Amino acid sequence: MNEEEGSAKWMLDTIEVDRKADVPINEDLPPEKTACTNYSGGTTSTSSPVKQRNASAVQPCPVPKMGRLHSAAARGLNGLRFMDGATCKEGDAWKPVEKRFNQNAVDGRLPRDKFGAVIGMADSKEFAGELFDTLARRSKVDASNGITIDEMRKFWEDMTSQDIDSRLHIFFDMCDKNGDGKLSEDEVREVLVLSASANKLNKLKQQASVYAALIMEELDPDHQGYIDIWQLETLLRGMVSSTEESSSSSKLKRSQTLTKTMIPRGYRHPVIKHLSKTAEFMNENWKRVWVLGLWLTVNVILFVYKFKQYRHKAAFQVMGYCVCVAKGAAETLKFNMALILLPVCRRTLTKLRSTFLYRLIPFDDNINFHKTISAGIAIGTFLHVIMHVSCDFPRLVHCPGDKFRRYLGIDFNFRQPTYGDLVSSIPGVTGIVMIMLMTFAFTLATHSFRRNVVKLPWPFHHLAGFNAFWYAHHLLVVVYALLIVHGYFLFLTHQWFKKTTWMYILFPVCLYASERTLTSVYDHNHHVDIIKAIIYTGNVLALYMSKPPGFRYKSGMYLFVKCPDISNFEWHPFSITSAPGDDYLSVHIRTLGDWTTALKEKFAEACEPPSIVLPTNGSRLVRMETRARTDYEDQSLQPNFPRIIVKGPYGAPAQNYNKYDILLLIGLGIGATPFISIIKDLLHLMKQQQNSSTQDLVERKGPHRAYFYWVTREQGSFEWFKGVMDDIADHDTDHVIEMHSYLTSVYEEGDARSALIAMVQSLQHAKNGVDVVSESRIRTHFARPNWKKVFGGLASTHASSRIGVFYCGSAMLTKQLKELCQEFSLNTTTRFQFHKENF
Repeated sequence: MNEEEGSAKWMLDTIEVDRKADVPINEDLPPEKTACTNYSGGTTSTSSPVKQRNASAVQPCPVPKMGRLHSAAARGLNGLRFMDGATCKEGDAWKPVEKRFNQNAVDGRLPRDKFGAVIGMADSKEFAGELFDTLARRSKVDASNGITIDEMRKFWEDMTSQDIDSRLHIFFDMCDKNGDGKLSEDEVREVLVLSASANKLNKLKQQASVYAALIMEELDPDHQGYIDIWQLETLLRGMVSSTEESSSSSKLKRSQTLTKTMIPRGYRHPVIKHLSKTAEFMNENWKRVWVLGLWLTVNVILFVYKFKQYRHKAAFQVMGYCVCVAKGAAETLKFNMALILLPVCRRTLTKLRSTFLYRLIPFDDNINFHKTISAGIAIGTFLHVIMHVSCDFPRLVHCPGDKFRRYLGIDFNFRQPTYGDLVSSIPGVTGIVMIMLMTFAFTLATHSFRRNVVKLPWPFHHLAGFNAFWYAHHLLVVVYALLIVHGYFLFLTHQWFKKTTWMYILFPVCLYASERTLTSVYDHNHHVDIIKAIIYTGNVLALYMSKPPGFRYKSGMYLFVKCPDISNFEWHPFSITSAPGDDYLSVHIRTLGDWTTALKEKFAEACEPPSIVLPTNGSRLVRMETRARTDYEDQSLQPNFPRIIVKGPYGAPAQNYNKYDILLLIGLGIGATPFISIIKDLLHLMKQQQNSSTQDLVERKGPHRAYFYWVTREQGSFEWFKGVMDDIADHDTDHVIEMHSYLTSVYEEGDARSALIAMVQSLQHAKNGVDVVSESRIRTHFARPNWKKVFGGLASTHASSRIGVFYCGSAMLTKQLKELCQEFSLNTTTRFQFHKENF
């Protein structure tokens, strides 16, 4: 069936224009129930002479019984919803609407401002109000004082009607404010403004007049000043036709994936299924398993060793197994207090990432291992303290004098101590102070305090947030000093070489201290000059800095930034967004906390007044920008930049992206920053390949395809990201990088609140090649991605490949992506390896 047969047709006979409906053959009916019929039945209740003549012309032909065939526009309109998915679901769909009506009605009548809450548009009150007025006009209801339950039922039936034309007429009447059956440019503009407000698209709202003129230009070629309903349907048909091809291809991909996701033989029996899952888990996490296994084994060995040692000492005769447990826990404490420093030695870990050890040790999980060790310290501390204060001390104090002098007299100069003497001793005081400091530091390091989730009253509000966590962690320097003192003045050990606390922590403390000291000493080598700074309206500060001598890094790494004008002690990590081949360093900083806000304000003072930049596509990008000193001829106009110091670079999971065949890069909001450097690096590689020989291309290693999914909820975020999107469109001639951007503030496709925006987007992209949302050449999707479909498509397209999945964003999506990687690695021949960075 060709395109004309698959859509609504118009037949012209003299001056009459009538609509002809195509209907599908009902092949399920038996032959005896088929009969000759004409085409006089359609979507209208009356038949025109045109239809009658056509019907008589085909009457003798044996045509099987037919029903209406939905066109492409019809299928698109089936997704034109006026109620949210939860409200308009099948079954008892009216019951939740009726319940909300009763909750919001006043004296049995629902006012206009409560209509949105009833139909699931509580956050789009203006749009719901216009829909309320439209339905009232169509039903000829006086809704000035609200509507009754029966009238609400009628409204609901109209909005959820299965009749395609009915919902189209509602949408048309909503645009047609004066009810003359024609849409003027002003009416289109008003609905565009309404839709933009509902979808939080402020820039599109400002340019509503431009896009309204674009619609009129497309649908009113004769310049009559209005458009009809059939022309609006034509626009919708054109909008969905482009998605039909992609949907057909996606169906093919889904069918291919379905074949591969059939239950394997290894999963048909519960026992074998469990063994298969265990084997796959080990294959996926063997690095973590053996490191944690080794750590637990060492802790158990140290505990058992010390337990048995004190089992045969004289102190056991007085304090029993309590002293064995306390000393065993103390031995694990010494080991863990030493080990916990290694995962935070960033320079050392960055160098080790480039060695063969990366194949054996999961360096990407260094912070998680740091947290795991801290849990071990907490458990060891608890056992050590409880055994001493509740068991060892009481037994020592109440031990008979003869027994005490026989077994422990030499350790206490033959003077039996009281409970107060033990607590006030050097080991007792240092132990109490260490517990207080460690409890304070560990509490402020928890997620609730570090992320400022806990809202403390004044004057304790400063105890929540990153700064409190950072400074509190520096109290552990005192803890380590006290730990050495505590381990030296022991009651039961007197030979210096048996006091092993300092032996455990000597190397880790020296390594960590040398990293911090060298960084402080060489700070003057990391002073950078600001080449340019841009403050975007999406609360993003972009800094372009000179590259320090010898500053070598890989794409995906990060660095620390300090601004002495704000604080001499605070260092904050940011992903490097410039490529290794660039002659500058760049970072993009989202203003979320106190320090980043202060940094943006410092640069705002040095920025020029906001200037309006008019790109070639006619849109307006307003931003504040500082420029390099060399750009100023008048020295008095040079901006007074804040001082910036950087240290790094440091390794991150994304730096090993070139070890995979295919890349799947997923960034949420500012989480796209580590992948900007990777994308730029791939683009640089493409430029080099254009001038390389065939032999060089064959020898090249690394990913040969990259899929970049960027999800944001703010339209303003596209301002700082559109440069990367345009670079991809300009230089990726071989389509190596496939870019997908999603704006979650816009309602999903099919929602009436975004229908007109989707139409404008389709027209603008088709005519000018520019997206209305991002103002780049890459089209923006609405709502959130269907991640299962994304993984399914990659699994079928890249069979038997190793796909590196790199995610940077909030922790809310981590679990879902990790589970999808495991699911499709199990059920397909494609292997997905997941790496994450959470902020």
